Parts: sequence; structure tokens; C-alpha cells
Amino acid sequence: MSKFKKNKNSKLAPISTASLPDIVFMLLFFFMVTTVMRETEMLVENILPQATEVKKLERKSLVSYIYIGSPKGNNRKAKYGKEAKIQLNDAYARVSDIQAFIITERETRAEEEVPLLTTSIKADVNVKMGIVSDIKQELRKSQAYKINYSTRKEEK
Repeated sequence: MSKFKKNKNSKLAPISTASLPDIVFMLLFFFMVTTVMRETEMLVENILPQATEVKKLERKSLVSYIYIGSPKGNNRKAKYGKEAKIQLNDAYARVSDIQAFIITERETRAEEEVPLLTTSIKADVNVKMGIVSDIKQELRKSQAYKINYSTRKEEK
């Protein structure tokens, strides 16, 4: 007679779920760290023109963006028309609002960062140059001389 009997009626042990909360929190923390939140909601269509000589900006935190394009979506086109509009942060603006925008951008920065601020113009491909030159004149009036034109790299 044997000492050990095999119990044929025994079931498999249930899977332990004790480490499941740890795994869930680890995944949650990973996605929270790696996710980039969009700063502004795009109100204008913005297909950037192509360029051959493209240079990346070094410190994107010191860049203020001015978006130019026709209003996005059918509801906005019916309300605002199809002409090019200027977007500063999350709202439509006029050319005369640019000076106040630059002043508020300078006030939110540290004093040593103000000379390093760059204004980036993200104009749609179909935007007329008249509105871009008007914006440049307003930037000159507010002494914002560092201007960047955002483009996409030419596809070969």
C-alpha cells in the first residue's frame, strides 16, 4: 500500500489575482507619463506648406503660435465665412489683438526667457500673404522680431 494517494477529484488551483492592481496602476502611470496633451484646440484648417530647408526648434516651450487658416468645420464656415482667420490660443482674433497676445506671453515667462521667445506663424497653404504681412507688421510694433514659419518637410 502506498503512502501517497492521488486525489482524482481535485480541481486546479484558482489563478491568483493579487498582483493585478499593481499591473493596472503600473500601466496607468506609464500612459499618464507618456501622453502629451494638446495645448490648443484647432479652430482653423492648417495644412502647412512644404519646404526643402527645414530646421527644428530647440526649445518649444519658448514658442508662441499664431495659426492662420479658414475656419474648420461646416458650422464655423457658415458662421464665420470661408476667409482666413487668425487663431491665438483657443479663440479667433483680429490682427489688432496680436500686440496684446505678445505682451501676455511675455508676462507669463521668466525675465531671462523673454529675449529667447519666438513667435511661430503656422499658416495654411491657401492663405494669402496679405494677412501674413499684416501679422508681421503687428509683431514688429510689439518688438517681437524672432519669427518662425512652420512648414513640413518636402516629401521625396
